[in-house]
Parts: sequence; C-alpha cells; structure tokens
Amino acid sequence: MLEIERINVSYGDLQVLWDVFFEVKKEEIVALIGPNSAGKTTTLKTVSGLLRPFAGEIRFEGLAMGNMPIHKRVEMGISLVPEGRGLFPGMSTLENLELGAFTAKGRNCKEETLEQVYQLFPILKKRKKQAAGTLSGGEQQMLAIGRGLMSKPKLLLFDEPSWGLSPLLSKVIYEVIGEINHSGVTILLIEQNVRMALQLAKRAYVIENGRIVKHGDGRNMLNDQHIREVYLGTESV
Repeated sequence: MLEIERINVSYGDLQVLWDVFFEVKKEEIVALIGPNSAGKTTTLKTVSGLLRPFAGEIRFEGLAMGNMPIHKRVEMGISLVPEGRGLFPGMSTLENLELGAFTAKGRNCKEETLEQVYQLFPILKKRKKQAAGTLSGGEQQMLAIGRGLMSKPKLLLFDEPSWGLSPLLSKVIYEVIGEINHSGVTILLIEQNVRMALQLAKRAYVIENGRIVKHGDGRNMLNDQHIREVYLGTESV
C-alpha cells in the first residue's frame, strides 16, 4: 500500500533523513521505532505531505505522490493522528469530529462513521457538546483518533498515540488501534513505548540518526540484542 523509496528530507540546510526506506502492506500494522530526534515524526510528516523530500519517492497504492498537496493525500485515504493531538480546544467534541469528515467520502457517510467512532469511544458521545480543551488527556487522544477515522482512511498514521497517557490508558488505546486494524484499516505507527509497539506490529523498522538501521518481524525484534540493549534493557522477553 505504501512504499517509501530512499527519501532524503531536510529542514532548510539541515538534513534529517538519509535514504529512508520501508513499505507498509495492505491491512498490516508497521511500527517505526527509534530514539528521540531520530526522524520518526519527520517521516510521518513527509508521508502526509507536510514536508517534501528533495530526493527519493513515496508511492501510495502504486501512485507516486510527488508534490501532491495534503488534502489530496487525505482524499486518497491517508490520515494522520498527530503527536500532541492537534485538536481545536475551543470547539466541541462533535465539531472536532465533524472537521475530520471534510472529504467527499467522509461527508457521504458522516453519520455512519460517527456512530462507529462512538462505539469505539462511548465517552465521546457523552462529551459531544463539551469543549475539546476541557477533556482529559485520554479523552483528547480518543478524539484525535476518532477525527482521523472520520475521513474513512485506508492508511492511518499514528504519531506517539500513548504520549502523556497512563499505562492503563495506553493499553486501552492500543487495544483500539488493534480493533481499527482488524476492521481493515492499515496502520503505520511511531511510538516511544517500544515494547508495546513491537507486540502489536506485524513488522517494524528501526530509525536512528535519520537512517533505517534494522527491520524485521515485530515480535521477533523484541528479542533482538540491539533492541533489548538500547530500548528494552538487557533482559529477554
């Protein structure tokens, strides 16, 4: 579904990605893990169109995206759940969800998708008139995910979905991500909680200093020596 072919990306004169490559197959979960400032968020921003590579190529369902604008990528089926959630705090929960349905496909089935979001996150229905900025951290993350689903994506990009959440709430969010995937949505996930990400992902890539340094089966990588020493501690799992 998604092919990243040796992209190079910079912020002005500062290059942050070097020949980054990976692929995400239809209906699988792929994790991109690595330390802070490794280039994970930059990669997602590039896939979603917020940044442009100066070399390399990104293909979605076989189509090269080139300089395709962000809204066109959303219409093609790519949706981003950003780090920090990116909600409109003064608007209601319902208004934030409705903003996610701006594509033609999203508008055509808005009410149906809204009910699906409420089934995943019943608390959002109870909070639909409440300002998004007054929700708890966990509720805001649920809202950000729900908004991403409102465009009816084929590929959902998650940037640190457990950010700022308790272990219990993180577990709930990851269970929902699994449910979303089982419904047929492909997932590309970046996450600081490496153990949780690798337990969920079908495959995983490790990015360090802007370069892909390792990739393989998600659960198998839990016992990779480098992963254990750098991200999990030295114990086997």
